[in-house]
Amino acid sequence: MRQHGLSKRRTWRKIHLGVDSESGEIQAVELTEAPVHDAKVVRPLLEEVDRPLASAAGDGSYDRREVYQALQEHSPGVRIAIPPRRDARIWRHGNQKGRSHPRDENLRYIRRHGRRAWKRHSGYHRRSLAETAVFRLKTIFGPVLRARLLETRRTQVRIRCRALNKMTHLGMPDSYAVT
Repeated sequence: MRQHGLSKRRTWRKIHLGVDSESGEIQAVELTEAPVHDAKVVRPLLEEVDRPLASAAGDGSYDRREVYQALQEHSPGVRIAIPPRRDARIWRHGNQKGRSHPRDENLRYIRRHGRRAWKRHSGYHRRSLAETAVFRLKTIFGPVLRARLLETRRTQVRIRCRALNKMTHLGMPDSYAVT
């Protein structure tokens, strides 16, 4: 690496998915290069979603003002379940006019009841459905993209997501706890 520099072939790509938690269907997909921050992809993902969102969940990397703003512009009544950072501070204090910020509500709930209780209360664990969708993509189609250009890779990922949605519509397995 030091001698020859970065390899053009062996670079990571990130797949960002918007998954419907009810049906398991992939609603939005974006493929980016590794250095692109997750928060920069939220607006393009939301542009692909036609209807307003009831709720949105993401991991801690989405804890940015631009993400909250994009979600509230797209769906004004959306419930946002993004965990604030451990050292998070309130953005809009109670003595200011207007409604409290959704992030501040999450942060206050975490301070009162704890992070684990907030995750249960907010439905944060639905976020794992997107990770499950990525696992299904990699399991069925393999972890490698064959195309060389980024635009062609984006098309390849979109085709895979469309095929996975078709498989999802054919039927998902029924999961139940064994006692």
